[in-house]
Amino acid sequence: MLSAIWETEGLQTVGIVVLVFASIKLLHLLGLISFSEDSVEDELELSTVRHRPEGLEQLEARTRFSRKELQILYRGFKNECPSGIVNEETFKDIYAQFFPQGESSTYAHFLFNAFDTDHNGSLSFEDFVMGLSILLRGTIQEKLNWAFNLYDINKDGYITKEEMLDIMKAIYDMMGKCTYPILKEDTPRQHVEVFFQKMDKNKDGVVTIDEFIDCCQNDENIMRSMHLFENVL
Repeated sequence: MLSAIWETEGLQTVGIVVLVFASIKLLHLLGLISFSEDSVEDELELSTVRHRPEGLEQLEARTRFSRKELQILYRGFKNECPSGIVNEETFKDIYAQFFPQGESSTYAHFLFNAFDTDHNGSLSFEDFVMGLSILLRGTIQEKLNWAFNLYDINKDGYITKEEMLDIMKAIYDMMGKCTYPILKEDTPRQHVEVFFQKMDKNKDGVVTIDEFIDCCQNDENIMRSMHLFENVL
């Protein structure tokens, strides 16, 4: 039951799970994940798109996806995004379909920025598969680095309590009203206070990447969540 997860594992664990699960759902809504056995093109068809992605060999070398998996992903991406890119508004619209009972735009904004590694305001096929490769096939270290980047909103190399709270409030806005019993307004702040105190080992008011990874690696629930979606493709 969702309420049990929120209470026993805390928002910090749910945040990690939502990060991965919502990313997978996003790709499903975009048509990027297919479970059919239909044949796919032998090569990427690039003639109709504005943004031309890298060739299969380059992407296969840079990700943990096979040639066949990249072909399936690209076919869905091309069908849904003929221009070859996804802007933030489209990204938010997709998330709104996933969370119709909540307000997902803030979390979608944070997640968009995490995928948009070159910060150009749009997501290309390469952006998607590079991020997805980490979330689904990356090592624990790589996944936690990616999660840290999500929480580090201003990208200064540290997570502040305010940044963690912003992410948790965004998750609450998406899911809080769907829990039973309904969570109190101060629930995200309470969880952040507890978890931040555990993470900030030297009590300097910020969480470094090393503190974040060390704390997560010693949390059984978070470690278990790291393996939830490894066999999606």
